[in-house]
Amino acid sequence: MTMSDTENTRGSATEGQETTAPYGSGQPRRRVRIHHLREYKRRGEAWPMLTSYDTYTARIFDRAGIPVLLVGDSAANTVYGYESSLPITVEEMLPLVRAVARSVEYALVVADLPFGSYQASPEEALHTATRFMKDGAHAVKLEGGARYAAHVEALVSAGIPVMGHLGFTPQSEHGLGGYRVQARGERARELLDDARALQEAGAFAVVLEMVSASAAKRVTEELSIPTVGIGAGPDCDGQVLVWTDMAGLDTGHAPRFVKRYAEVGETLSRAASSFAEDVRDGKFPAPEHGFE
Repeated sequence: MTMSDTENTRGSATEGQETTAPYGSGQPRRRVRIHHLREYKRRGEAWPMLTSYDTYTARIFDRAGIPVLLVGDSAANTVYGYESSLPITVEEMLPLVRAVARSVEYALVVADLPFGSYQASPEEALHTATRFMKDGAHAVKLEGGARYAAHVEALVSAGIPVMGHLGFTPQSEHGLGGYRVQARGERARELLDDARALQEAGAFAVVLEMVSASAAKRVTEELSIPTVGIGAGPDCDGQVLVWTDMAGLDTGHAPRFVKRYAEVGETLSRAASSFAEDVRDGKFPAPEHGFE
């Protein structure tokens, strides 16, 4: 990161005001940097990460103390209505990155590089990642292991922080046979080798998705950089969920690894139904909602 730790954070926080720490307790709130994630790992302090695609959720999660927000290519499903993450483009992702980056004061904003925007070469990866950084991202995330180590190294050499992604890789689901748990049995060694390759290339963290808990635990113990689990058991350094799954905005079937902390979809449906009923019955707008 190019900004110093002593630099004032953006946003409306009053200079010198002591606020709640972004994660943990007993410290003034400050902008989350990559080295803070390493400190969490060193202290054995698990940390949360959520996806965000808009200004309102970004502000809410930032104020709630979520230290890392991911502008994920899951926006393909949650924002644009695609059936998978494959169709989403750089042009569709960039406005979401700008919205989230403008709206946080403390969280580290990581942006997914979408399918087809980095795989061809390290040069293509650098071109795409540079666009995301210019639009406000603090770091980028890409899928793949050792075969993409050169891509990661090219980005890191150019000053772009990179988060890796191993295990189940949604951008490649069409070639992996769909949703299934990864890194079982002998495959666990391949996962560790890939994770080490990403670390050596300069990645600052690696997401482990739908990985056997035992394999994720071993990778977490072996790496000096943090791991972030999603369906990878309790031993990863951090845990991430798609916010619409976490908060129950999508009322359909949720993956096994999801825990719903609210039923936002049902609440919103009831609110919309009540509004429609009030309009039909002439109860809205009432006199107090108008002007003389």
